[in-house]
Parts: sequence; structure tokens; C-alpha cells
Amino acid sequence: MNEFDGLFFKSRCNRRSIVELNIRQTANICILTVKGRFKSDSVATFDAAVQSAVDSGHIYLIIDLEDVPMIDSSAIGAVVHALGISKQAGGDTKLLNPSVFATKTFKMTGILSLFGIYASEAEASAACQPR
Repeated sequence: MNEFDGLFFKSRCNRRSIVELNIRQTANICILTVKGRFKSDSVATFDAAVQSAVDSGHIYLIIDLEDVPMIDSSAIGAVVHALGISKQAGGDTKLLNPSVFATKTFKMTGILSLFGIYASEAEASAACQPR
């Protein structure tokens, strides 16, 4: 367990922009649930949570983007960076139920194929087990 396990963060840039980050860890998996407009003002907290998770042995990351109506280029970069960090540690990063907007944005930027995409947390977790 690390300092972020089970924590819930809210980041507010202005009244209309709140993002929530819920972090759960089990075995070697960290599930990061993002809710709200995932933008540059939330990236530092997200990056710190990812780094802390991987440093403590949670090398498989599942990023739940179901409730993300908007994601900007900084947040996309943070998700790609999470993939790189997890792979460097011998793990991987999976996307759980990305919103229509997130899916279109990842597809438009040509990076959707870098990630496994799963409809349920159970499927994503099963895909994180070594073969």
C-alpha cells in the first residue's frame, strides 16, 4: 500500500471544471478512476499517483475513463506517459470504458491502438495477469 491507495482527489480550476481521481490498488494492479473534464490542471496529481503506484509494485494500471466527457492534450499525454512508465516496469496500462469523446480523441491522435480497451474491470484485471 502507498500514500495514494484508496484516496479520492478533487481538482478545481474554476467552478465549471472539477475532476475527481479515485485510486484503488490490489495485488500488482492499480485502478485509477477519472471523473470529470480531464485537463492540464489535473495532470500533476494523476502523474504523481501513477508514479507512486508503479514505485510500490502496482505495475499494471487500469485507467477508467467512462465518466470523462472531455480530455485535453495534456491529459492524453499523461495517459500515454502512464503507459510508458508501466511498460518500463514490466507491466501495462489498460483503458476501462473510455467515454465516446475519449475514444474519438485517442483514435484521432492515432494512439488508441496502444491500449487494451475493456468493458469491465474484471476483464481488464484478467488481462493484467502474466501469461
